[in-house]
Amino acid sequence: MRELHKSKTFVWVLFLLFCIIWCYMLGARTLVPSDEGRYAEMAREMVATGDWITLRLNGIKYFEKPPLQTWMNALTFQVFGLGEWQARLWTGLCGLLGVVLVAYTGRKVFSERIGFFAALVLGSSFLWAGLGHINTLDMGLAAMMTLSLSGLLLAQRTDATAAQQRNWMLVCWAGMALSVLSKGLIGILIPGAVLVLYTVFSRDWAIWKRLHLLKGLILFFVIATPWFVLITLKNPEFPQFFFIHEQFQRFTSKIHHRYGPPYYFVPILLLGIIPWLGVLFQSLWNGAHERNAASGFQPKKMLLIWTLFIFVFFSISDSKLPSYILPIFPSLALLIACHLDRASNKAINASALVLLIPGLVGVALAWKIPSLAKDAFSAPLMAAHVPWVFAASVIACIGAVAALLLSRRQKEWAIVALAASGFVGGQLLMYGHDPQGRYSAGIDMVPAIEAELTPETPIYVVGKYEQSLPFYLRRTMIMVQHMDELEFGLTQEPQLWIPTVDAFAVKWTADHAAGKKDVAIMRPENYVELQKSGIPMRVIAQDPRRVVVTNAMLKPSEKSNPANVPKMGGNPASPEPSSSMSDADATSPTSISSQKE
Repeated sequence: MRELHKSKTFVWVLFLLFCIIWCYMLGARTLVPSDEGRYAEMAREMVATGDWITLRLNGIKYFEKPPLQTWMNALTFQVFGLGEWQARLWTGLCGLLGVVLVAYTGRKVFSERIGFFAALVLGSSFLWAGLGHINTLDMGLAAMMTLSLSGLLLAQRTDATAAQQRNWMLVCWAGMALSVLSKGLIGILIPGAVLVLYTVFSRDWAIWKRLHLLKGLILFFVIATPWFVLITLKNPEFPQFFFIHEQFQRFTSKIHHRYGPPYYFVPILLLGIIPWLGVLFQSLWNGAHERNAASGFQPKKMLLIWTLFIFVFFSISDSKLPSYILPIFPSLALLIACHLDRASNKAINASALVLLIPGLVGVALAWKIPSLAKDAFSAPLMAAHVPWVFAASVIACIGAVAALLLSRRQKEWAIVALAASGFVGGQLLMYGHDPQGRYSAGIDMVPAIEAELTPETPIYVVGKYEQSLPFYLRRTMIMVQHMDELEFGLTQEPQLWIPTVDAFAVKWTADHAAGKKDVAIMRPENYVELQKSGIPMRVIAQDPRRVVVTNAMLKPSEKSNPANVPKMGGNPASPEPSSSMSDADATSPTSISSQKE
């Protein structure tokens, strides 16, 4: 039987099916807080204001991250309009880019079959495929760092010509520059540290002569420097906050309250690499025992050092989030592919059995998911997830059993079965979570809020900040009492918020007396407090997380019976995503509400 990786028809059909599912899922769910709503809103505001230098969130200066993803999202909004899939398009393309890069790199550096396996491994890894469909910065960073890693491996391979070595090293340098524009200095610090460690452990000192340092540094600074210069000229406060507070203090202190123990990323890695957990450790071991190549360059050792250093680097950091280790997954995919290329059917069976266990657990226990709900409102939302968890578990079982049956005589088919079941099962799990995502985002409140709005209506957010609602309402909000992550920007422009609930109550009541309509979104505790103070409020929507009120059209029956408040209508467990917004919405003059009145 002809090997699958040599059949161009099979490979392209498989890739086409993969891309169809991948791209469809970009728009299948609501944008959930905090990351997805935040980065979509920042790009919407960039398009609405036309300011592509000073990043803002909710109309307030926001200097925590560089601009690459916001730029890409804003360009997408300009071309395709506002919506869920548009907000995730850059992230999705970055995930696909990573898959293509490991396939090409594996093929050129190792063999055609290793490239095929590497693409299957990365595309089906739970964390990579999952974060490829979430609008957050780490997939963009991971893709740009993969560009840098692939460029280095392709440049240093034994059969590279002088021109190929130069060109791929320039790709490497460009990848580092784009990584810096994605998330900051780690874009060059991590690859630099990996190169130093590789040199020490492999004793391949000659690699430094092949880096094209002068040309590379010129290209790096041409790409990375202009925005940093321009934003500093417009905002002199930027360098201290970005480089000291966000880059240095984030790593060395608990200032962002994202601390985790040193083993924090261990369970994330073990879960995120499924369905390939059964071959993970053997793949790492093989990478550590690579024999010296004739040229002196040892690609497996480079991949291993890249993987281990990034994992340890973030493990010792005082700021941890699950997505931080995403850049190690392309290098892991190549190491796993190298192992699968020579492994016996026992290795495939190990991965199949490891996948079968959670599949069986899911089939047996999926029906218990609603019992985990924290309140009665959440129970039906979690119940809506049950059929999707069950379906994903069944697919995992089918893929695992198929791999076990195929591994002895049809190794490549067994690997494809594992990859397909892992990828499809993971996407079903994410799709089924959308009812809970809609609740987190508050998207079902949008029609009720929009019914109360005019272009001049201010929206206040009291005691909290809503990350997704501003994007769906196409409005910024005036923050009250709670700064959230916008503390730095609000200290620079304090006129853009109201520091106390008492000051808000005075403004709210005065607007009511003057016949001006206001809308406010607040925590239930704030609503109870303000209700006791007697300020005019009419509830227009509510759920256990938030209450939405207006000061207009207050009825005597509502004033005398404040307990009679409307609940959210419709089926809260509906999995259907919200409709996309039109192209005109992105540049509407009402896209940014006035906060300087």
